[in-house]
Amino acid sequence: MSEVALEGAPRTAMGLRSIFFALGLGGFTIGTAEFAAMSLVPMIARSLGITDPQAGHAIVLYAAGVCVGAPTIALFSTKISRRGLLIGMMLFYAIGNGLSALAPNFPLLLLSRFISGLPHGAYFGTAGVLAASLVPPNKRSQAVARVVLGLTIATIGGVPLANAIGQFAGWRWAFALIAFLAICTAVLLARFAPRDRVRADASLKSELAALRIRQVWLTLAIGAVGFGSVFCIYTYLASIMINVTHVSESMVPALLAVFGIGMTIGTLVCAWLADHKMMPTMGGVLLMGAASMAGFPAASHEIYSLAAVVFMVGCSGGLATVVQARLLAVAVGAESLAAALNQSAFNIANAVGPWLGGLAISAGLGWTSVGWVGLALSIGGFGIWLLSVAEDYRAGRIVR
Repeated sequence: MSEVALEGAPRTAMGLRSIFFALGLGGFTIGTAEFAAMSLVPMIARSLGITDPQAGHAIVLYAAGVCVGAPTIALFSTKISRRGLLIGMMLFYAIGNGLSALAPNFPLLLLSRFISGLPHGAYFGTAGVLAASLVPPNKRSQAVARVVLGLTIATIGGVPLANAIGQFAGWRWAFALIAFLAICTAVLLARFAPRDRVRADASLKSELAALRIRQVWLTLAIGAVGFGSVFCIYTYLASIMINVTHVSESMVPALLAVFGIGMTIGTLVCAWLADHKMMPTMGGVLLMGAASMAGFPAASHEIYSLAAVVFMVGCSGGLATVVQARLLAVAVGAESLAAALNQSAFNIANAVGPWLGGLAISAGLGWTSVGWVGLALSIGGFGIWLLSVAEDYRAGRIVR
């Protein structure tokens, strides 16, 4: 992996912690925005007089923005310092979410969610590459995890908070909170992120080299398909709790926090395991996700069993860190584009999962049918993982 040329890079543990805190706060902000929007679907639907599956299109448009913005910004920002790019993306994110809070109707909300998604992938991709460059090679998965950890902590604290704000003050205030957090992140990055010099060999051509690597595409496909199961469940979790489990809407933030705790634990454990055995970790978490999806329909009728399965679904979210670390390992010399494409892949999952789940619900298969859709996606991701392992064996590479 290419190292970042840093000016005044921190020499102390405190300096590194300050950088990781700033990078993690960005992850927290984006995670709150991405996952809170899913939990706000019933509120948006009631407010704008549309159905829950229709309101779910706001999630799809955000994901589309990520898919468009991540590779585009990565390709055309090769001559911009990573510090400058991170600050700029957070300011852009503040604008997009501010527009979401002010959107007067559903079409403009969809447009603002698309705009909000544009800087998402560029931020996570650049933050992950910067974080990994600050530590030894055998700690890179854990460094990436420290950035992603901001997102997972968002699912514990940020998302329930945004959901609670949505219930008591309206969903628009939730997006206003996210815009404020994005501005705070930009300020901290300006203060703590090390000034870096643009690599002399950085160019559009060198980044496009990642597109010629077969393992890059297989790894991206694992994320796009395998992680779709998590989004399929999460998007409709609030609606399922209300319509199937028959609990009060006030219980929704608590179960969202359970999901977040699972995702945080999954991210930490998977990152540690990936630094030792990357591919076995990836395959194992996909199978764990499949098992939790299979148990979801039956568990949805009782709050305690639902909480247990939602915790396991959250743990399977550790896949994100493993996929990111795998991309940094296979896309040597083109890490920025590969890392950005990873965000596109996960937001394809963010679009496909809710879309397929919505189709199943609209077809009259019931709210819990999203569990079977999620199972199919998890198994599909595992099938692609088998192809990736076979490719490594054919090439004579050690599978680790």
